[in-house]
Amino acid sequence: MLSHSFLKNVYRGISNRLFHKKATGLDALSIGWLEQKYLKHLPAGKTRAIKLNGGQLFYNAPQELLHGLQEIFIDQIYKQSLPPKALILDCGANIGLSVLWFKQLNADAQIIAFEPDPANFLLLKKNIDSYKLENITCHHAAVWNEDTTRTFSADGGMASSFASANSTNTISVTCLRLKKFLQQPIDFLKLDIEGAEWDVLKDCAESLVSVKRIFVEYHGQFDEQEKLIQLLEILRSAGFQFYIREAAPLHPTPFYRDKRKQHPYQVQLNIFGFRNEG
Repeated sequence: MLSHSFLKNVYRGISNRLFHKKATGLDALSIGWLEQKYLKHLPAGKTRAIKLNGGQLFYNAPQELLHGLQEIFIDQIYKQSLPPKALILDCGANIGLSVLWFKQLNADAQIIAFEPDPANFLLLKKNIDSYKLENITCHHAAVWNEDTTRTFSADGGMASSFASANSTNTISVTCLRLKKFLQQPIDFLKLDIEGAEWDVLKDCAESLVSVKRIFVEYHGQFDEQEKLIQLLEILRSAGFQFYIREAAPLHPTPFYRDKRKQHPYQVQLNIFGFRNEG
């Protein structure tokens, strides 16, 4: 026969699940199940806003918004301890989700943000103004290995990148040499620049000693993995230890890859570089 205490514990467990369930996922940001479903099926291309952390967050790509919120605010991919008035370089700031996170993490952080896509840059500025964020310098430019202009494929989303032979929606964008910004101590360098990271880091190799921590989203191809090896060697030579994980589950079965699934990059990795602080 079941004891009274056992039944009481079962009742308590069920009650906690039904009435005291801790918010998880995007629910923790007060974005409910119905709103998530709505955003998943909402067409891109129109500027809209949602309420987030007491402010209005503007966006024009709903599915990418959900992905960015999950990665940055829920999974907390950039979570770390930052010193007072930390200096952060956000290369590939997109619409400003990472900027908002850094300011939430460290309100007095000084941020230099780079975003070349015109639509993304407008939303970046709009969101900074919406949340009344200070000590942020925004460059409507791409980071590169020299000061120049280049042809850019601007799709108003996370995948905007330097143009290739098959690119559409091409424009000319300003490029700024990242190495010039590394002539001072940098607390955190974020590089999410859609395939340009190898060229940029190769140029910055000798200046990376000024960087305390670095995040690189690496985009590459199977037949160009020498670039990945060189990139890791650049980080190692600069004194970084690193941790690598897949940025997106592109190949659930790597030995049997579905060739019908098309993606501009065959390898997409998140590389976290940090120094021995022990």
